[in-house]
Amino acid sequence: MENFFKLRENGTTVRTEILAGLTTFMTMAYIIALNPNLLTNFDVGSSLWNGVFLATCIASAIAMFCMAFLANKPFALAPGMGLNSFFAVVAANIAGLTGMSYVESFQAALVIILIEGIVFIVLSILNIREKIVEAIPLGVRLGIAPAIGIMLMNIGLGSNAGVYSETGGPFFVMRDFFGALTPSVAQSSMGSGYSAMILSVVTMFIGLFVIVILAKKGIKAAVLLGMLAASVIYWAGSAIFLGANPFASLSTASFVPPFADMASTTLFKFNFQGFLDIGWFTAITLVITFCMIDMFDTIGTLVGTASRAGMVDKEGNMPNMKEALLSDAVGTVTGACCGTSTVTTFVESASGVEAGGRTGLTALTTGVLFLACIFIAPIAAVIPAAATSAALIYVGVLMLMGLKNVDFDDLDQMVPVALMLIGMPVSGSIGHAIGLGLISFTIIKVFSGRAKDVSALTYVISALFLVKFFLIV
Repeated sequence: MENFFKLRENGTTVRTEILAGLTTFMTMAYIIALNPNLLTNFDVGSSLWNGVFLATCIASAIAMFCMAFLANKPFALAPGMGLNSFFAVVAANIAGLTGMSYVESFQAALVIILIEGIVFIVLSILNIREKIVEAIPLGVRLGIAPAIGIMLMNIGLGSNAGVYSETGGPFFVMRDFFGALTPSVAQSSMGSGYSAMILSVVTMFIGLFVIVILAKKGIKAAVLLGMLAASVIYWAGSAIFLGANPFASLSTASFVPPFADMASTTLFKFNFQGFLDIGWFTAITLVITFCMIDMFDTIGTLVGTASRAGMVDKEGNMPNMKEALLSDAVGTVTGACCGTSTVTTFVESASGVEAGGRTGLTALTTGVLFLACIFIAPIAAVIPAAATSAALIYVGVLMLMGLKNVDFDDLDQMVPVALMLIGMPVSGSIGHAIGLGLISFTIIKVFSGRAKDVSALTYVISALFLVKFFLIV
């Protein structure tokens, strides 16, 4: 491992890397169940759900193995949030447009993901994706990590831990608890879910403070230990105060992988005829849309997380960027072949990086755990969302430190950065926020008489984002 992953050269150890991989896994394990839920409209237990579940585990693991062995980077990959929801909408629209069943339309939509992945492999091999990364101005790059930080905090405090009750849901910590005028208003709106919300809030902040205190003491496993402490608190609180068994799901859980369902519904089940039935213009538009969202989500995550980990040079470039992008592209093709939406680099990788992960051994560890979830998914499912929220908030705070590198007196930098800081958490898309930053950077430079400061590729990318935002339907 020392020779292959160059651990000593990267200032890390096997123990640190494995703990970092476990930390990353715990913060993103939610995707294992959530992805099939979103892609099948919560048709839990169906053949399609089982197929997507296995596809999520297998494709994510293969992508992370590529990241480990090709790029030697600690980044984890899985079917991207936002992209999976968009995929589900596209599949439903194809079904409505053509009259085919949802499974058939799902298989037609997989063709889009296959084409996207093949395009990215070609672009990565030809170094075009790397050139696109280099075309992002330094000022915009400096704002990516802090913007991702705010996005992580927004996920942790906002959408990660939801509570349901007889009055509806999901209810979220920031919007529905801290956003309520008074506790009585919150209790009235949440009904019986109010107690669960209190437990989530307490769990989240105790976990956060445990992480911070341990980190200040120089303990490298601070994030992992904080999540474990928060999990114990949540499990105990569920049993003592809510009268619920936090491990009840394990008694009826199945640990046998449903390979037969995957083979019959998703594995290499490309519906090429269904894809052609939607029309060439619509098909090309969808491929371009998926490509642009995925490309800049991946670039943003890689640049932002690498910046936080000190993996970039003075010009903001990351070594082995080509290999990292190629791993992402291979993951997308693998995901399409297995039966899931676009596999992309996960922003939760930042938690593993913060835990000390610096090499591909971190990604390898996370990949092995994803593969193991084929058999032990029910165990991963008992990790409470509130515990992972603590880690996301902490990592988000740390990534905000990147703002110290931004020149606050230079509007050429500050306006794009400010737009990304608000655009990323509100839109939920790293790629869209980068698009806003590039467009604003280009316009400011052009109309302030410094058009030559903008590279030709930056002009092209900005124009493509304008087309995507306003013309693509």
